[in-house]
Amino acid sequence: MTTKSTKSRKEPEVSSYTNKKGEKKWRFRHRYYDSLGNRKEKSSQGFPSENAAIRALLQVKSEIANGNAKKVEVDQLTVSEWMDIWYETHKNEWKITSQNYREKIIRLHIKPLLGHYRLQKLDKATYKRVFINKLLQSHEPSSVQLFHRIFKIAINAAVDNETLPRNRFSKITIPDLGKKTSENFLTANELKVFIAEAKQLDNRTNFIMILLLAYTGLRIGESLGLTWNDIDFEKKTITINRTRDRYGARTPKTEKSYRTILVDDFLLQHLATYRTWCTKIKFRYGSHLKSDNFIFISPVSGNPCLDNTLRGCFKRICKKAGLKQITPHGLRHTHATLLIGQRIPVKIIADRLGNTPQMILDVYGHSFKELEEESVQAFGSLMNM
Repeated sequence: MTTKSTKSRKEPEVSSYTNKKGEKKWRFRHRYYDSLGNRKEKSSQGFPSENAAIRALLQVKSEIANGNAKKVEVDQLTVSEWMDIWYETHKNEWKITSQNYREKIIRLHIKPLLGHYRLQKLDKATYKRVFINKLLQSHEPSSVQLFHRIFKIAINAAVDNETLPRNRFSKITIPDLGKKTSENFLTANELKVFIAEAKQLDNRTNFIMILLLAYTGLRIGESLGLTWNDIDFEKKTITINRTRDRYGARTPKTEKSYRTILVDDFLLQHLATYRTWCTKIKFRYGSHLKSDNFIFISPVSGNPCLDNTLRGCFKRICKKAGLKQITPHGLRHTHATLLIGQRIPVKIIADRLGNTPQMILDVYGHSFKELEEESVQAFGSLMNM
């Protein structure tokens, strides 16, 4: 509890008070008008001396006089308040999935851990201690990397808005980025067992989708966005130019995601058989299969399906086959890892997956490390012949 304040004789906007510890402290309260003529107030307390409070007040007055009222106004802005401003300002520039994803990260991770900190005062050490290190205790490094990236984007926007002078968090790195990826894949033999078990599924659509993901490395949204027009049975290619989920179809994740890839006869034969099946299903429900129809449809309605049942069947397949649990995205990692094991050039793999070569090296670095060790052993064997 503080005592009644006593105004300074030197500066009427400065006063003294006694804090809870019985210590005499100084504070200031300055009223001014912003560029739009709105009445504003800036206050601060905890100064050890009258002169310290006066110097701080003069600094505020100087900033306002020099047209830097924004700097004064945002001094008390919290991380939570800025995240709200950033999201509401830019959300219409993002795809619906990005909107939902970023809102969730802000609500569940950034605000609970960082929301009460003043944006201007949050330093790198505090950020790493209360955000990065805390999240690494309960989340995979790859997830923490994504949370960190979203926060950096928001901070860059604060710099662009002249709310902050610079982004002090841009050089922070997250260790062990490849941990989750290194576990979410199958070996060649495990993949054969997985596919054999998947073939026993009653749901024809799920089996064909599993084959497609395994043999192409497509993202699951890219596979859901395929139409029959995208399959060229003569040239043996599949063209990816959209993605689809519960929010609808839209452009792919990145420019690199637009691509046409070669596929083998085994997959094409299964797709051709599946197309015949789709024709019968469509006819059963009173419609005809068209070339611009989405490939994957529900067997109980003939309408385009999503990945709801696929995720559930992955758990059942892995359990029944005695394999470690992987996600549908794990088939993409499996495809990439097997290609790396066959020493396919990084550029070829990157083009096939719709990534950059650097991203392939970053995500699958553990696989390349194993190849490096093999090359050392191979060279040693040659020299000992």
